[in-house]
Amino acid sequence: MNELETEIKKLIIDSLNLEDLAPEDIKSDEALFVEGLGLDSIDALELSMGLQKKYGIKIEAKNDKIKDYFFSVETLARFVNEQKK
Repeated sequence: MNELETEIKKLIIDSLNLEDLAPEDIKSDEALFVEGLGLDSIDALELSMGLQKKYGIKIEAKNDKIKDYFFSVETLARFVNEQKK
């Protein structure tokens, strides 16, 4: 697991108050929404705000690829890396 993925897992846990989970409990390639971790649209908003605050990136809700970016921790890490460049 790379460092950015670990940071994102911790951010998910902290932002969404998932205190019963540890970063190791979240698989990097697992779906975050509906299946997998079971997050919902409110969680997506909270997570989006946390990512923007922590990494200083912009996330536009009208972006057609936003669902692809938020699919898993791996896809979020790729998105954050792209935005930081």
